[in-house]
Amino acid sequence: MTDTDRALAQQLNGRLRDVVLMLRRVNADQPITTQQLSVLGSLEAGPRRMTELAAEHGVRLPTMTAQINRLERDGLVARGRDTTDARVVTAGLTAPGVERLRAGRERRLEFLTERFAVLSDEERAAVAAALPALDKLFAAS
Repeated sequence: MTDTDRALAQQLNGRLRDVVLMLRRVNADQPITTQQLSVLGSLEAGPRRMTELAAEHGVRLPTMTAQINRLERDGLVARGRDTTDARVVTAGLTAPGVERLRAGRERRLEFLTERFAVLSDEERAAVAAALPALDKLFAAS
């Protein structure tokens, strides 16, 4: 690792923190947290094992269980069993969960669209040009 790579990593780390905090503020007045919205997004493709969700979100299983408990209480998630191993608990989106996920994403997209409007064409192009590199960077994790 070079000093240049370390400096770039430090800058990116700061920007990612800024983005996370900004998006949290966008959803601050919503009935679910940004983390819960992220869990709903993880369930979009279908039911998932609780252990997979915990690993994906970088939390321990009891923490994910608490998140799922709240989402289930609110009718956004339903628990189930893995078809290959009935001992395994899964979580899947309900219809209200799909709607809450859609609404949360739409709110973020509206906010980001407004933010992009203040950028010049060149700045928007620079953001667009960076996306493939970010995809590659984050795919490594």
